Amino acid sequence: MSFEEAGFDAANLASKNLPVDPLDWGRPGKLTNDEVAVFSKFRDEVEKRGGDFRETVYCFGEEEGEAYALCRWLRARKFVYEDVIKMVEEAVECRSLPKKSNFHPDPKAALGVDPHIYIAQYPQFYYGNGKNGCPLYISKPGRLNINALECLTTFPNIFKYHWYVMVHDFGSRLRANKAKNENFKRFECNIVLDLGELSVAQLNSRTLNVIKEQTFIDSLCFPETMSKTIIINAPRFFTATWKIIKGWIDPRTVNKIEIISSRKVWEKRLLELVDADNLPADYGGTGPKSQEIILNDNSTGGVTRYHTELLTVRSSTSTVFELEAGEKMDVIVFCKAKSGGKFSILDADKVKDPYVENVDVTYKGSSDTDNSLPEVVTLTSGLAGPGKFKIKAESNSGRMYSDNFLVVFNVFKN
Repeated sequence: MSFEEAGFDAANLASKNLPVDPLDWGRPGKLTNDEVAVFSKFRDEVEKRGGDFRETVYCFGEEEGEAYALCRWLRARKFVYEDVIKMVEEAVECRSLPKKSNFHPDPKAALGVDPHIYIAQYPQFYYGNGKNGCPLYISKPGRLNINALECLTTFPNIFKYHWYVMVHDFGSRLRANKAKNENFKRFECNIVLDLGELSVAQLNSRTLNVIKEQTFIDSLCFPETMSKTIIINAPRFFTATWKIIKGWIDPRTVNKIEIISSRKVWEKRLLELVDADNLPADYGGTGPKSQEIILNDNSTGGVTRYHTELLTVRSSTSTVFELEAGEKMDVIVFCKAKSGGKFSILDADKVKDPYVENVDVTYKGSSDTDNSLPEVVTLTSGLAGPGKFKIKAESNSGRMYSDNFLVVFNVFKN
């Protein structure tokens, strides 16, 4: 394929010495003669090596096209040939283990739990596309509940799920957009990072480990896939820190990131980038609300709504959940608490006898709780409304120390 066929106009650009927008630097049709030479050398090496090396470069499939796929990798290492080759080789190694499992195409199998329960503790989802055609991804790290995640799954499973998201979910959206519009060239993503509810206490080593590992996978194996990032609802401490951090980042990347705290301002900005029908209702659009999108994308078994609550039990504690007429629910408890606890379901108005009484929920798995799946106990199935139901938990260890239990309410139509 010639450079002209691939969409290049690099030689013409260089001869006229035209300025290049920093956001367009390193893209097909915007290369200098020196960059074209590096591209040609890299293209020859990709075809020569083939196999895993080539598959890694075309991480989203052949549909992306040679010019655009190769230029993503070249931009990531500023067209320094040796650095690009080293990066791809490292990415091949990083991908080698998940590739053996086809990058975990079943999200439930990857996590070991229904994805909607996991995402309730770490809200993140794709919905629609921006006006530039790139998928819209919304993440709410301010609501990442690491204690709840540890009740549900393991860190290795979290990273398996991330491979599923990038290869199967994001990748399929990109290919679908290409199939609908042959002019869709940029295999990138519009990102909204909602930092609402973020606190300094949340930024502990366990939380940062999850974010750090996911970021490492993305930057190494899926480079240059950020089209635009809008950070909203940033707390004051983050805004102050960002003024320092942005001095360490490449100016081109900084230009892709905007931080907006005012809801009125960020809603207006999001609607400049995304049509209203491609934006969730809780972000100023006319689409469904975030929880409904998550449920529609991830739920199985006819769940119509759900609620999760982390109970930290030292001696005893409780929570109340209400069902409407025509609804029924399953109540499930997840834990890795070796001392365990007893759970009961009572009528919150104390009119009826207990529905469930003193069910033992104790972790019986491996001593390596970080890498072992949790104990899962269904307290009740098909409990019908209407009514207010009190879930009471009593620790088996008394007041010695506290244990975490994640209670999940899956609601169905009766």
